[in-house]
Amino acid sequence: MDALGGAGGGFWWGFRPKGRNPRRRSPKSSSESSIRGRTASGWSVVDFPFKQAVVASSLALTGDTLAQARDLLFPSRLPAAPDSEDKDASTFQPTYDWLRALRMASYGFLLYGPGTYVWYRFLDRCMPDPTLVNLSVKVLLNQIILGPCVIAVIFAWHNLWLGKLSELPNKYQKDALPTLLHGFKFWIPVTIINFGVVPLSARVAFMSTGSIFWNFYLSTVCK
Repeated sequence: MDALGGAGGGFWWGFRPKGRNPRRRSPKSSSESSIRGRTASGWSVVDFPFKQAVVASSLALTGDTLAQARDLLFPSRLPAAPDSEDKDASTFQPTYDWLRALRMASYGFLLYGPGTYVWYRFLDRCMPDPTLVNLSVKVLLNQIILGPCVIAVIFAWHNLWLGKLSELPNKYQKDALPTLLHGFKFWIPVTIINFGVVPLSARVAFMSTGSIFWNFYLSTVCK
């Protein structure tokens, strides 16, 4: 749902094969590989999309901060118990939840940023031409594949942090479909504009701005 693309390679984009090139073995190849952090699995840790992960983490944190600021400025009022003598006890005074903020920020850095980075690079590689057919297919795949995956992951991440994985099926049953439908109404127009009108150099900024509002909504759902 958020096009956090960028240049990169290795495991995160190029999916380099594990085999080595038998030709031209340089005596410095071993040290160079060590310096660049290449692992035995054939990809380099420097290929992790750090920039995209930081952007996604910052946006997730921004959206959560906006959601919490709304709760701080407009605290909800809980119904008082019938036998309660203190009428003011029903007023809920929220405070900033640092653990919740960390949960959203870590989700953006570890999962959402790298995941959407791979996804959008994959779409651009498979359908590089800016045709109407490619635009339609990208928008469709974005909604029926990426959308449900993002919702499933954020709900699981939320329940994992709270130690409530056993309640995850109920969470999916209650909130997954409404969240997905809200995502359709928001992200389909945004994605059409992004792929069809916004120039390539500005797509990251455009989708990143839109993701602030989406992260605000997700943070509200995953209190």
